[in-house]
Amino acid sequence: MKLLTRPANPKYRGRPEDQTYGVGTLFTYGTQHILTMYGGVIAPPLIVGGAAKLSPTDMALLVTAGLFISGCATLLQTLGIGPFGSRLPIVQGISFASVSTMVAIASDGGVRPVFGAIIVAGLIGLVVSSFFAQLVRLFPAVVTGSIITVIGLSLMPVAFQWCMGGEGVKNAGSMANIGYAGLTLVIILVISRVFQGTISRLSILIGLVAGTIIAALTGHADFSPVADAKVVALPQIFHFGTPTFNVGAIVSMTIVILVIMTETTADILAIGEILDTEVDAKRVADGLRADMAATAVAPVFGSFPCSAFAQNVGLVALTGIKSRFAVAAGGVVLVGLGLLPVVGAVVAAIPYPVLGGAGIVLFGSVAASGIRTLSRVDYHDNLNMVIVSVAIAVGIIPIAAPTFWDAFPSWFSVIMHSGISATAVVAVVLNLLFNEVTAGNKPGASVFAARESELDELGDTLDDELRGEKRPVANSRRAPKGVSNALEDVPAVDGPQPSIG
Repeated sequence: MKLLTRPANPKYRGRPEDQTYGVGTLFTYGTQHILTMYGGVIAPPLIVGGAAKLSPTDMALLVTAGLFISGCATLLQTLGIGPFGSRLPIVQGISFASVSTMVAIASDGGVRPVFGAIIVAGLIGLVVSSFFAQLVRLFPAVVTGSIITVIGLSLMPVAFQWCMGGEGVKNAGSMANIGYAGLTLVIILVISRVFQGTISRLSILIGLVAGTIIAALTGHADFSPVADAKVVALPQIFHFGTPTFNVGAIVSMTIVILVIMTETTADILAIGEILDTEVDAKRVADGLRADMAATAVAPVFGSFPCSAFAQNVGLVALTGIKSRFAVAAGGVVLVGLGLLPVVGAVVAAIPYPVLGGAGIVLFGSVAASGIRTLSRVDYHDNLNMVIVSVAIAVGIIPIAAPTFWDAFPSWFSVIMHSGISATAVVAVVLNLLFNEVTAGNKPGASVFAARESELDELGDTLDDELRGEKRPVANSRRAPKGVSNALEDVPAVDGPQPSIG
């Protein structure tokens, strides 16, 4: 399967993003975008629905609602209505950044307080969209990288619970369940390694399909609810009941919304650079308004916060297909899938162990994305290492010690029980105290900053030694006691040398 790329002579309407093609071509390119992000958009409803202990029928409705809202949000973002929409080729989908917070809320009170928190937080985000550019400085890479890393780490227990067969099942942790998870993981890894282009990008989706087929053939998949699902139906309004409003949940979700807005802003700026088109503050604000409007409306139909999908921004760069109308065609495909409850029923019938195998890769890639962001942070002569270490440590408390915050007031425990919220609060506060408040700062004054410099120098020296080049640590900055002598004794290795770092 070959990746579809831009034809030689597209039609233009002035700006790069306004180029257009024939209807068939637009929908072909649009479908490619949907296949790229489909696995990511169906995972959050399954995770939150499982945490809320919803029935298979209700989880199917969550999936179709997510597809429907993602399609509507994509159309609003790409085509625009007045001040809503950046009018750029950006795919919108259910945000992973909100999952751990929603799981924390849903585990205690079900989905109704989740929906209430999303509505209020979405409206707050809509209000601040116009001047959010002034708030972005509160979320530099040291903050967002820490948050994204914890998002991935906090989701890993979900993946492993799925691998065991789900919560409360009789055969949890059986070799059969873990075997299906392992098989799905192997399929995804093989496809990622052997194939290139579109097939490789669809490895998670293909792994889910293949793992489900194998489970069904061996009698470990139940598709009986699919027979009861309607083929076509309009989304139901407040199917899960009217939202409830909890102060702690709202505060926690508002923090998440600010993170989502930061990610969407970054994606809008990135797509502007890829397209070589003008993206000013007004256009960013228009894009954020579309994001937040879709988020605020999503709970009405039983769905969750929306954000720009970064993997689709990468797809635009890879294929050279810059048309926002192609992405809008993909939005139409999503809306169509959201009107087919039978699709949601099929997705909800995927066995948990199969989902777990895919979840290891999917959630792990989120953590890896955060680590990649942290790799761009400057750690020299500052306290960024302290910010990252403390923020991540606090963020994994709910994983390492789930009852840690139980004795605190309920509104506070709701915030801190979510790893992403706890990380965001700590990282933002420490960044303000250590980086924004510069009074009294002295270069190299911190033992953490000094040790970072020493370790960098030590790493460079080790790299040179393994390459057979002589550069003793003693001739550079002073290394930790005993290390320089050990490195000086490392012999040069003949032949081709490995590349470190």
